[in-house]
Amino acid sequence: MSFRIEDYIYNVKRLVDEELREVLPEVHGAKTKLSEAMRYSVEAGGKRLRPVLAVAACEAVGGEAAKVMPIACAIEMIHTYSLIHDDLPAMDDDTLRRGVPSNHSVYGDAVAILAGDALLTDAFKVIATRGVEKGLAPEAACAIITDVALAAGSAGMVGGQAFDLALEGRQVSLDEIESVHLLKTSALIEASVVAGGRAGGAGERELTALKKYGRALGLAFQIIDDVLDIEGGAGLGKVRGSDERRDKATYPAVMGVEVSKDKARDLTAQAIDCLKGFGDNAIALTELARYLGNRKY
Repeated sequence: MSFRIEDYIYNVKRLVDEELREVLPEVHGAKTKLSEAMRYSVEAGGKRLRPVLAVAACEAVGGEAAKVMPIACAIEMIHTYSLIHDDLPAMDDDTLRRGVPSNHSVYGDAVAILAGDALLTDAFKVIATRGVEKGLAPEAACAIITDVALAAGSAGMVGGQAFDLALEGRQVSLDEIESVHLLKTSALIEASVVAGGRAGGAGERELTALKKYGRALGLAFQIIDDVLDIEGGAGLGKVRGSDERRDKATYPAVMGVEVSKDKARDLTAQAIDCLKGFGDNAIALTELARYLGNRKY
């Protein structure tokens, strides 16, 4: 039976979306606007890359998707919070996200900030409560919360955003650009893969391989994202060329588009090489790397 990564992504995304509808707050009462704003950005769509990677990693070590689903949803909530805050006028000032008006364009800056705050905070509750209810061992839940918090906070995504802002308008080195990418994008992708492995009962050797896979894939993903900001198609879902207008530090800005594409291809191959010890169980992770390496939006 042939494996189609498009079908796999579609099926996992459908399950994640169903779970997200259950874990997000209901729209009623005094907090209606807040709940609406949270759901607006989460339900706007998106690739659900991080949840899909978490599920695929769980399955790669012999785990079941149901056990990792709350974690997958929590990671998507954190990712969505970061997009809401990145789009704010004080940050990237983007008016379009996932093909629809950005959160602050619809609900205003104050509600958008609160919606992001709520998604970030509620995500950890989802792991600690719903994750354990679905069979996740408490010690695994604690380890996953630690990994995700490190990836999302000052040592990861938030630190990367601060570094990125500091480099705007400056002459930057390739090492600085890579540091930004590893913190701002790769850290949460890596944490998603490792979280899936932990939920599936991975041993230390498997976790090390998954960590390396996630790190390489995350960096490749961001480089491709930077290239697509220059030459992406109609399905991009955000305003093209925003990096150049803000004079942001990107691989294409320093190395050019073609060298950046070569770098992304090398990193994708490195990620796939990390999966040699997993056998057929890692087919989804392998095909996800290839699929993301060839994306046009």
